Amino acid sequence: MTVPPDGFSSSAADDDPVAEDETIAAPPGNLWDRMKSDPQYAPEHLALEAVRRLGPQARDWAERSRAMQPDVPADVLAQRAVKRFRNHARLSGAVSGAAGLPGAVVDVGVLAWTQARMVLHIAAAYGIDPTHPDRATDLLVLQKVHKAAEAARIALGVAAGRERASALFARSGGTPLTGVMLRLGIRLAQMAGVRAAKRMVAKVVPGASIALGTWANSSATTALAKRAVEIFRDTPRSLPSAT
Repeated sequence: MTVPPDGFSSSAADDDPVAEDETIAAPPGNLWDRMKSDPQYAPEHLALEAVRRLGPQARDWAERSRAMQPDVPADVLAQRAVKRFRNHARLSGAVSGAAGLPGAVVDVGVLAWTQARMVLHIAAAYGIDPTHPDRATDLLVLQKVHKAAEAARIALGVAAGRERASALFARSGGTPLTGVMLRLGIRLAQMAGVRAAKRMVAKVVPGASIALGTWANSSATTALAKRAVEIFRDTPRSLPSAT
């Protein structure tokens, strides 16, 4: 069975028979610490950590799926990932926002993490190694943090250097927490596709956050999924098990 060109079909995506560890469904605490310490490079820190933590999970999911169903088309595997993580994104938008600005930042952070997880699963579905460092570059370009791969690689190199610097973790800084959270939220919202500033602000307005969050998360995730399917479907296979 083949999925239509847009990568989505209401009937083609069977329920995924492969269970996965959901304990990494949200960014780990040490990642939040790095992003709060270095909000300018928050997307880069998230992309690097996503490949490290989520790449192996995506690879194992694809391998187990093919072992259980050897004839399953790559398009169907990709669509299962899209369906699953789009649902996660909708849930993220529905349950956050009640805690004001910090809640809004958590929401876009979880959304960006969920989207990264989805992209890595889509890559694995098409036989692309989700653990390769190039996937961090792909994430930043697909999520429109950077327009070109070279700019993304440079930014990742800077973020990796900052990550290794002990001063990054020792900063107390003079920036008020509200200012840090606002800068972090804006950078993560850019990564997650919630581009209009008023959307993020609306997440902290009681009564508006649930409906807006659910719609914005689903819309941004669907658009990202289509870009990822288009890119990875035409990329030469690179999973270690495929060579």
